Amino acid sequence: MMQSHQQYLNPHQSRRREPDTYENLLGDAIERCYAAGVHDLEGIARRLNEDCVPAPGGKPWTPESFAQEVKRLSEIA
Repeated sequence: MMQSHQQYLNPHQSRRREPDTYENLLGDAIERCYAAGVHDLEGIARRLNEDCVPAPGGKPWTPESFAQEVKRLSEIA
């Protein structure tokens, strides 16, 4: 009998909870950045600001604040 590898095809298998509205908004914006060929922190921060994606504390996104926010979100996800 061949073993199914379906268990390895779930991209959210380590997720502890569903993302909230903010996390979905940020995730969608990051996906749009990648789709547009933007992969560097400076470019992502610039695009998030251009797209009016809210940053923590209501301040503009910077490469540093983006990196900190992704780290924070990875610890609670």
